[in-house]
Amino acid sequence: MNQDNRPNPLALVFLGPPGAGKGTQARLVAQGLAIPHISTGDLFREHVERGTSLGRTARGLMERGELISDDVVDKMVRERLAEPDCAAGFLLDGYPRTLRQAETLKELLRERNCGAPLVVNLGVSYTVIVKRLGGRRICPVCQRTYNLDSQPPLKDSVCDDDGAALQQRPDDREEAIRERLSAYEASTAPLIEYYRAQGRFVEVNADRTPEQITAELMRVARQ
Repeated sequence: MNQDNRPNPLALVFLGPPGAGKGTQARLVAQGLAIPHISTGDLFREHVERGTSLGRTARGLMERGELISDDVVDKMVRERLAEPDCAAGFLLDGYPRTLRQAETLKELLRERNCGAPLVVNLGVSYTVIVKRLGGRRICPVCQRTYNLDSQPPLKDSVCDDDGAALQQRPDDREEAIRERLSAYEASTAPLIEYYRAQGRFVEVNADRTPEQITAELMRVARQ
């Protein structure tokens, strides 16, 4: 409890490799808990579209093919956590990605009278990742996402909404998937060990159906 005898804000962090369904699960869990889902990808796009100072900086880095620096990401997250809808809690998706960002998040939570975050790692096997990402198809018009195995379109390779021919992203092919997973594991392994040592770290098996995963995540978040 904080000094006003109100419950401390709930700070949730979701980790997981490409294909774990992290974004989808984050949206569902945040909705179920009535807290905002804060995706760094969404934050980047919002700042770029609004033409903010941080957005202009981020756009310049992306146009030069450079990674967005920790300082820029930290500032975007700090601003977002200061908004009123985060008073009761929030779910972070895509942040932190580095140990430095994890330390910054620790400071941000301390400022907001939060305890240590509850960190959930969605673990998924290589076979399942390839099946999910390899079967993913995207409508180039409305950006609706399908999966040929679990969420196929009504007509083969055609969007249900506008009839456009569905496309496979180049990075959803198996060779690219393997490279993405290697990069993710290299960058995230230290982060997982960092949070495991903090004590509030939970592994969730994401090989199961979306409904089963959501049910367990809700149970974990409400403990």
